[in-house]
Amino acid sequence: MQRLFLALLFLVFLAGRAGAADETRLVVGVTPFPHKDIMLVVKDLLSKEGIALEIREFSDYVQPNLALADKALDANFFQHIPYLENMVKEKGLKLAWTAKVHIEPLGLYSKTIRSLDELKAGDTVAVPNDPTNEARALRLLEKHGLIKVGAGELITVRDITGNVKGLRFVELEAAQLPRLLQDVRAAVINTNFAAEAGLIPSRDAIIIEDKDSPYANVIAVRAEDADKATIRALTKAANSPEVRIYIERELIPKGIVPAF
Repeated sequence: MQRLFLALLFLVFLAGRAGAADETRLVVGVTPFPHKDIMLVVKDLLSKEGIALEIREFSDYVQPNLALADKALDANFFQHIPYLENMVKEKGLKLAWTAKVHIEPLGLYSKTIRSLDELKAGDTVAVPNDPTNEARALRLLEKHGLIKVGAGELITVRDITGNVKGLRFVELEAAQLPRLLQDVRAAVINTNFAAEAGLIPSRDAIIIEDKDSPYANVIAVRAEDADKATIRALTKAANSPEVRIYIERELIPKGIVPAF
């Protein structure tokens, strides 16, 4: 009887230890640059508080939110607020953001031209095909006088109402745009994918969003977990002076600016 009691006590002890380990471990999904780089700074900060951060890398813009909703992740860091809000609405996900971290300005790039004046009738311009980034790309082109677009938030190339240069538009997956840049006259590319392809926004972008862009990249979590101690620690670390210094020193030269 005593042995049985001791065995049960040992199992309870192990269960308690496992629960404690779970409480001090976070799994965060990221896309590569600059999200993974920033999260490595956060990882060092959290380790000082006894929180082990596991970083899982994704190569697309859909799976990180689905994995978060399915509890395969505790948080993710790869998207801006309009994209998150659209996925929440479209997929019925119960997700929320806790911290604005940085802004990745969207820019127009080309292998063959250096100014908008060089665009000619019939030239093909590629834009991202996901709803929020396509709308964002078209608004950038509209701001610089290339097109006119109808009212609304999630506009597409079918909403173009004016096209003074007679340009052709193709919609492609955001991650593919740098690799396909040689096949079009120009493409609107997210800064993270541009940087992965060796493009420097401040040097290579023909036009680019300014620092007042509303598309801040955020830490996203399940809404029910937003007040957990580990999530609060993650949020605090993501908006820490150390992260800001890292962005200012390493990422501003690449066109990425802090959003806090």
